[in-house]
Amino acid sequence: MLVLTMAHPPIIMPLHFGFLSGIRLTRHQKAVGGFSLVEVLVSIVVLSFGLLGMVGMQAAALQSNREARFQSSAVVMARELGESIRGNKAEGIKTTNNPYVGSFSSPLVATTPMYCLNVTTACANAAEIAQAQMTEWLARVDSELPGARVEICFDSAPFDSHGLPRWACDNTGDSLVIKIGWTQGSTDKSKTGNDALVRAATPSVVLPVTAGSSV
Repeated sequence: MLVLTMAHPPIIMPLHFGFLSGIRLTRHQKAVGGFSLVEVLVSIVVLSFGLLGMVGMQAAALQSNREARFQSSAVVMARELGESIRGNKAEGIKTTNNPYVGSFSSPLVATTPMYCLNVTTACANAAEIAQAQMTEWLARVDSELPGARVEICFDSAPFDSHGLPRWACDNTGDSLVIKIGWTQGSTDKSKTGNDALVRAATPSVVLPVTAGSSV
C-alpha cells in the first residue's frame, strides 16, 4: 500500500504484486520441478540396481530348485535299486560275477543288457533278473540326471579322510555301495560356459546296502 502526503488529503493507492508474485512463484516451481526430476532419475537408477539383484536371486533360486530335484530323484532311485538288490539277495551278495556291480558313465548302459522283465518271456534265473533290473534302472538314471555317473561296488570306506564321498572303491567289506553323481552348476558365478559345470567330480549320493537289513 502506498500513501502520498501532499497538501491535499492523503491518497491511498493499493499496489498489487500479483504479477511479480506470479513470476516468483513460476520461477520457484521451475526450480522445484528441476530438483524433483533429479530425484526421479536417482530413484530409477536405484530401482534398476534393485531389480538386477532380484533377477540374480531368482536365477540362483531356480538353480537351487533344479539341484534339489536332481538330488531327490537320485536318492529315490538309489533306494529303489537297493531294494531290488536286497530282493535278489543271492546275486547281490556275490563278490564275483555280481550283475549289480559295475562302473557306469553317461550314457549309462548295463554290462549285459537284458529285457526279460518287459516281454512275455520270463527271466530264466536270478542273474537275468538282476541284469534286467540294471538295464531298466540305468536307463532311467540316464534320463533323469544330466551327465550321470554310477559306481556300484563293495567298499568299506566310501568316504575319504576329510569325510567327503569318493568314487574309488576298495572292493572289501560286506556292504554293496551305490554311488551316484551328475553334472551340476558351479557355485562360482564368475565362471561361464563349460567352466561353470562341475561334471560329477564326487558322488552326490552314497547308499550302502547290506543284505538282509533295511535300506
